[in-house]
Amino acid sequence: MPMELTQSRIQKIWLPPDNHPALPHRSCGPQLTNSPTVIVMVGLPARGKTYISKKLTRYLNWIGVPTKVFNVGEYRREAVKHYSSYDFFRPDNEEAMKVRKQCALHALRDVKLYLSEEGGQIAVFDATNTTRDRRAMILHFAKENGFKVFFIESICNDPNVVATNIMEVKLSSPDYRDCNSADAMDDFMKRISCYQSSYQPLDPDNSDKELSLIKVIDVGRRYLVNKVQDHIQSRIVYYLMNIHVQPRTIYLCRHGESEFNLKGKIGGDSGLSSRGKKFSIALKRFVQEQNLKDLKVWTSQLKRTIQTAEALDLPYEQWKALNEIDAGVCEELTYDEIKEKHPEEFALRDQDKYYYRYPSGESYQDLVQRLEPVIMELERQENVLVVCHQAVMRCLLAYFLDKSAEEMPYLKCPLHTVLKLTPVAYGCRVESIFLNIEAVNTHRDKPEDAKKGPNALMRRNSVTPLASPEPTKKPRINSFEEHVAAAASAAHPTCMPQEAPAQLPGQVGYILSLMVLFPCGGGRACHSLLCGFCCFFVFPGDFLIAKWC
Repeated sequence: MPMELTQSRIQKIWLPPDNHPALPHRSCGPQLTNSPTVIVMVGLPARGKTYISKKLTRYLNWIGVPTKVFNVGEYRREAVKHYSSYDFFRPDNEEAMKVRKQCALHALRDVKLYLSEEGGQIAVFDATNTTRDRRAMILHFAKENGFKVFFIESICNDPNVVATNIMEVKLSSPDYRDCNSADAMDDFMKRISCYQSSYQPLDPDNSDKELSLIKVIDVGRRYLVNKVQDHIQSRIVYYLMNIHVQPRTIYLCRHGESEFNLKGKIGGDSGLSSRGKKFSIALKRFVQEQNLKDLKVWTSQLKRTIQTAEALDLPYEQWKALNEIDAGVCEELTYDEIKEKHPEEFALRDQDKYYYRYPSGESYQDLVQRLEPVIMELERQENVLVVCHQAVMRCLLAYFLDKSAEEMPYLKCPLHTVLKLTPVAYGCRVESIFLNIEAVNTHRDKPEDAKKGPNALMRRNSVTPLASPEPTKKPRINSFEEHVAAAASAAHPTCMPQEAPAQLPGQVGYILSLMVLFPCGGGRACHSLLCGFCCFFVFPGDFLIAKWC
């Protein structure tokens, strides 16, 4: 007999009774694997292992998979307070070798605690791990505890890249706090040579053919992938194949002030106010002053972002994935009207703004999933200006600044302000630039009396946003024909999308090869799919080499 279900008031999803047996609930994020995964970094010093570890961890946490980095170098600095010289890393220094092994074991104990008791899903074990003996120890540890293992090896033989990495990152580490640059560089190069003598790279042809791994060669020029086990590992591979280290700048801003902003209404598809139009002109001047080469401009498919971009006199691409969060039955209402017409919904959203889903609409969690293709494409690009909306900008900003799900819905993204993001070694530098055009304040602080209840229950068997059974909502935007008619009568030309096969917001395609799923990053740009095409060269031994075309 069918069981009775109850609906989560915050997320609008159906749940079984509390006393019904369910799969173990490990975390607040989507269950992408049946057992936790240990990501093991491999490679010589100054090959970008920590850069990859931190960047990958930021991405996984953003999509809702609890992840933490365990850097063995930090454990070593705790154990050995004063670093003297590269002699500590010589393979014949037996005392130091014992200390280094104990530090690795201590880090593994913390990995076990995080994955077994603290709700973690992925632990990144950031160390050189250059010998088969060290990797065998980690594999034994993982097998004992029922963890999956995925190796990421970074190989770089370009001396210029290695030297740049040392200058930008290593010389500022605590090991060289009281050392001049020349001496520090000399010591670190000798430290690398200590590892080179015993370095045993991963070998998917012979000794390591049963391991799940990716080799990142020469900062993403080439990749070698072997035996990917599950969905989360395929997403990790996909992410690593999209990132690059070239200097670039990303600009985020909201559309100019809209008519609905003036009225305090949320959602809808209104046009710009008079001050919003002034902002679009000021934004054009700002972009010209930046003097950027090959700047790409992205907008949503809503009128206010398109009007803002039109003033720039630059080509731009429309992404449906960049549309504002769907407020469902609350579209085109003020907060006071929502409080009056839907008092319970108003209160529930204040309880848990990230997980709360508007009736027939979306939550911030849904929005993150919709924006994942946008993030992937941003990682592939160089200079980009994204003209978007408040909730969308918060989600993008949370990714680049490594903000938590709890912080994300309350990030301040004022109108008529450009945020300039510059990726740096282990993070992102942000500059806020107000363009001197006044606008209304649409920010709502977190109510102090909002008491957060227990953690919201998550979807049990799906990571796809589920539709709600509430009444039909108001349409988000006018029909395509109405947009064509409106554009024809406009005083200035607009970028009209061409027809293409229908695509869901944030839709992701998959390429199936050797039982490995590689998302190809479908995105919307003027109704055209932007896909990261990838060539796969198959070789004996059940592995493949991938290279971006």
